[in-house]
Amino acid sequence: MGISDRSAIRMFRWLCAVALAALLIACAPMRVKPSAATPEALAAQAAREAELFPRTHWTLNAQFGVSNGRDGGSGDLEWKQDGTKYAFTVRAPNGRVVRLDGDADRAELIGVEERPLVDGDPERLLREHAGWDVPLSALRCWVRGLRAPGTQAELTFDANGLPATMRQAGWEIEYRDWYADQNPPLPKRVFASSANSRVKLSIVSWSFER
Repeated sequence: MGISDRSAIRMFRWLCAVALAALLIACAPMRVKPSAATPEALAAQAAREAELFPRTHWTLNAQFGVSNGRDGGSGDLEWKQDGTKYAFTVRAPNGRVVRLDGDADRAELIGVEERPLVDGDPERLLREHAGWDVPLSALRCWVRGLRAPGTQAELTFDANGLPATMRQAGWEIEYRDWYADQNPPLPKRVFASSANSRVKLSIVSWSFER
């Protein structure tokens, strides 16, 4: 085989590689840039909130992860909300179970120390004894795609008019996916971050009691 033949083969292989790379780029999913809030999007959000806020009896199951840059945890989460009462249970891959039960006045943390720990502030319990910074009060709104009451929130929206990001109370919440077949739609993947703190939920199922 002559030099010109080898050059032609190298050129052919190079062109194939370029074509394959272009094809992969064309087929790769593109993340659409969120859109700023419009009056129409905010009105639709207000309608979702008006429908979902009164529905305070629900259960979600999710893959859960939390980290503060030093400590963290992950596992299967079952979160039952019964009005002001809640049961927030994380089952780690190693079999460890951490459970936070409570209501508006009292919280009990089980599975971190030998005895149950009690406090009036569930977020403080998780932060001081488990090393988890979980904004539980606001998160019960954010996981449903709702703004938490009492604090200004900034929203952007996706192509379907659903929240893409939310900034509230020093946290940024990203909505990576939605259960669009629900009425109204409900979040599927929720990432919340603040400084070094991260909370991630990949929600497997939702159920509501009327």
